[in-house]
Amino acid sequence: MAKVTRDDVARVAGTSTAVVSYVINNGPRPVAPATRERVLAAIKELGYRPDRVAQAMASRRTDLIGLVVPDARQPFFAEMSHAVERAAAERGKMVLVGNSDYLDEREVHYLRAFLGMRVSGLILISSGPSEHAAAEIDAWDSRVVLLHRRPEAIDDVAVVLDDVGGAQLAVRHLLEHGHDAVACLGGVEETPVLGDPVTDHVVGWERAMREAGKSTAGQLFQSPYNRYDTYQRSLELLSRPDRPTALFCATDDQAIGVLRAARELGIDVPGELAVAGFDDVKEAALTDPPLTTVGSDREAMAKAAVDLVLDDSLRIPGTRNGGVPGSKGRVRQFPSGLVIRRSCGCDPA
Repeated sequence: MAKVTRDDVARVAGTSTAVVSYVINNGPRPVAPATRERVLAAIKELGYRPDRVAQAMASRRTDLIGLVVPDARQPFFAEMSHAVERAAAERGKMVLVGNSDYLDEREVHYLRAFLGMRVSGLILISSGPSEHAAAEIDAWDSRVVLLHRRPEAIDDVAVVLDDVGGAQLAVRHLLEHGHDAVACLGGVEETPVLGDPVTDHVVGWERAMREAGKSTAGQLFQSPYNRYDTYQRSLELLSRPDRPTALFCATDDQAIGVLRAARELGIDVPGELAVAGFDDVKEAALTDPPLTTVGSDREAMAKAAVDLVLDDSLRIPGTRNGGVPGSKGRVRQFPSGLVIRRSCGCDPA
């Protein structure tokens, strides 16, 4: 059976191949409604399928968006990836996802692979990014948006959350329950000093403690970001005779590990240990007890990242990676809010 071409569609619809292209690509020129209906009817009748490879070669861009995350197994990154995919679908784009596993070389690998595929743009949720990643981005004329982390190594646009302010809200709330101090479960030694959300959560904890006149000495503990390693770490921390009575965790996944360890050790939460997290993953509402945490509008953040990747109107020519002019336009910060549940000691009602 002969392959149906754009010429066939144009002939059946009684129009030109250019008009067929405008209908398929939704532009760049408008098409009269009646003509559009004829073209769509011809496409359906003939079973025409556009050659996406040929379109990409002609436009030097595909209908793909690259998304690099540290670890999609972690609920926050899984939910953010899903939000990006939904936002991209609304713009007629598909998303390719790669996991860097917090490794610079793997992040660079996916950057090189996705940019080499001529994606329409790339969204990077990075624990760095490293100088090698910045150099790789510079080597390609592509749009890159940092999501969840402020740009340091890359002079590009970013969509971020008020991580410091959100952490302050959570720690202040724990202190309002009458605790002498609130301990903090932060990141690991490799956590970047600047721009990383976990680092900002620790900064917010420190500020809230200082505001309350509390010492942070000996109250900061390191732990990996995932619940499994944090569970093991928490078994040690909560077995100490001087264990904390209140604990702020830099991520919800860490907090879930803490709750599991507390249950195993017979420690009542929140009676003997108040716990708060950060991220408000869906699972936080289903823990026992439900987790008090810091939330954000992930759908809006994902949409902003996709818009920044795709919209030419938001960029100016002649800037690095088509950057948005001005520092205020270059970084979009979203507010964070406290989501109060039972793990902090509040009334279940």
